[in-house]
Amino acid sequence: MKWYWAIWLVLMCYSCKSTRDIKRVIEPKDYSETFRGGNELPSHTPALNALRNNYIQFNTFSSKIKVDAVTKDGKQPEITAVVRMVKDSAIWISLSATFLNIEVYRVLIKPDQVILLNKQDKIVQYRTLEYLQEVTALPADFKTLQDILIGNPVYFEEPVLASRKQGSLIMLTAVGDVFKHLLVMNDHTHLPVHSKLDDVNVTRNRTATISYSDYENVQGISFSTYRHITVAEKHKIDLRLKYKQVEFNKELSVAFNVPKSYEIK
Repeated sequence: MKWYWAIWLVLMCYSCKSTRDIKRVIEPKDYSETFRGGNELPSHTPALNALRNNYIQFNTFSSKIKVDAVTKDGKQPEITAVVRMVKDSAIWISLSATFLNIEVYRVLIKPDQVILLNKQDKIVQYRTLEYLQEVTALPADFKTLQDILIGNPVYFEEPVLASRKQGSLIMLTAVGDVFKHLLVMNDHTHLPVHSKLDDVNVTRNRTATISYSDYENVQGISFSTYRHITVAEKHKIDLRLKYKQVEFNKELSVAFNVPKSYEIK
């Protein structure tokens, strides 16, 4: 298991009918093709306000996440990630090989620094958040990482340029500085179901998708306990995350001690 796996693991439906609808929505590469079906909404505002009202607000967050991944090298061993997060301050992650139950990495991400402990080789690495962006091939700042882990939409920049209703789904499209974003939400719950991101730079073949499902009520918060994330450019990575033991706003520790015996690289 290479060290950069620790970075990737940071990054990372309601019904059969919804799944079929999503498939029809996300397959076309041309956004004009995407919006030929369904009915145009008279206004983006009600759907957008409802979506915003469902953004998860929190002070602290913790969870255990089972991670299945497929890369260009094939399927990787299942990893268990224990995540503790203090909003706008720190993301603490412990990564263990599930079948051995042995901790292999520990990661601390702060707004200005990333620290990685390779527990097997007794190595510590100190990096900047810009280095994290290079590894993930995404413009991921600290807030973006928080939102990915929590389940809030990412890279969704207003204004919304188009919106349609198709079956039980509402589709909103916007174009930001980096990505064209097709955001699909459930018409009844106004919770995100799928995000499709395409790079606005036509010279880059960079795409990403995030699917949200298996929503549960956790302390009054509608939380997606299953995510499917793909990121592709020169290479593709496919992540499936199953959340368990989710807690919000509990007192928790993100203490991060680096043993003196560890080699700095």
